[in-house]
Amino acid sequence: MELRLIDVRGTNPDYRAVVPRGAFDVEHAVAVVEPICAAVAERGEAALREFAAKFDGVEPEHLRVPVEELARCADELDADVRAALVESIRRRREVAQTEGTPALVRAEVAPGAVVETKTVPVSRVGLYVPGGLAPLASSVLMNVVPAQVAGVGSLAVATPPSREHGGLPSPTILALCHLLGVDEVYAVGGAQAIAMFAHGVPGLCEPVDLVTGPGNIYVVAAKRLLRGIVGIDSEAGPTEIAVLADDTADPAFVAADLISQAEHDPMAGSVLVTDSPELAASVNQLLAGQVAGLDNVVRIGTALAGPQSAVVLVDDLAQGLEVVDAYAAEHLEIHTRDAYEVAHRVRNAGAIFIGPWSPVPLGDYSAGSTHVLPTAGAARFQSGLTVRSFTKTVHLIHYDEAALREVGPTVEAFATAEHLPGHRAAITVRTAAEGVDRW
Repeated sequence: MELRLIDVRGTNPDYRAVVPRGAFDVEHAVAVVEPICAAVAERGEAALREFAAKFDGVEPEHLRVPVEELARCADELDADVRAALVESIRRRREVAQTEGTPALVRAEVAPGAVVETKTVPVSRVGLYVPGGLAPLASSVLMNVVPAQVAGVGSLAVATPPSREHGGLPSPTILALCHLLGVDEVYAVGGAQAIAMFAHGVPGLCEPVDLVTGPGNIYVVAAKRLLRGIVGIDSEAGPTEIAVLADDTADPAFVAADLISQAEHDPMAGSVLVTDSPELAASVNQLLAGQVAGLDNVVRIGTALAGPQSAVVLVDDLAQGLEVVDAYAAEHLEIHTRDAYEVAHRVRNAGAIFIGPWSPVPLGDYSAGSTHVLPTAGAARFQSGLTVRSFTKTVHLIHYDEAALREVGPTVEAFATAEHLPGHRAAITVRTAAEGVDRW
């Protein structure tokens, strides 16, 4: 089990064309989910039950999970798991408190000319939590906590039903919803959950204003299809890690961290960028032995052998930084000399994990950071899910008469240049000299 090598030493290629990345054909999936979303819009609860039986292999007794089931799952939590969840919530909430913006910012651009920027939370949000290969209870707190800190008034969670649990979702997911005070939880998964949130289902679920949370390609496709009917956070693809390392890195740490992301999904990307051929060889030698003791050997092996995973050999740290900026990883680890300084030279990454004691799984659960991050190179222009993701800004413009008269000629000149006389007239009707017929 080895990562393939991509050697860019002595070259200066278009690194975005060179870095490994798997195919993720969302547009093809849109055609698959379109009739599903249409059926939910037209037939509501009946369609949701039909798709649960078809895709999840079970039809829940209750599409909205009863509150008493949430409480039961919380009561039955293993004590160590409960303690871990509570501490992770505390850390994420503490960091979230730093992520917002002031509720109102005032700028007086001239005497009597005021523009205020008001930040307000989205009114209602639908939070999607994946089931599938791994029921991601951690996604509950990563979505709910920043939404609560932002001040969102109405939160609903959707997550797939499970045959193993008699049509209820994962008990840990339900327990975590209860611990967070979320009692509107639906046993609905996949594209149909996104459609339920977007369109609403009479008698079951009110439509939401924004849908957030990761999911498989069909969830992503439903978000793309329904964007505009409902707001979305992002179109997240398969998870990925890049590790920028030099000869000071511990190969056992690097190998373990590459494996930890490969464990998520056969399409997950694991990329090592290094100027040390010796480190690359050591990491490759360690992979098979570390994987052998894990439960998800086939999934990990498929991901590490896929076109989305590789070792990229570079001349030096400067070229390595160019490569990782071109890759724009969801998760980027820095295992180099002066790792903190190097991290601050990176422009494009969803989240940056600095030094040997900050592995990505720490961020997945308990660092306090968000783990809902941009993938597939979107970190070049997009941020992870934070408190700001659940807010919007509104400008309040308040000019008095003197302020409008002062800037009026500027507006009239601009309107004239754009051949919009009606725009100009809306100023002139207010600022024309007294005695001029304004009608």
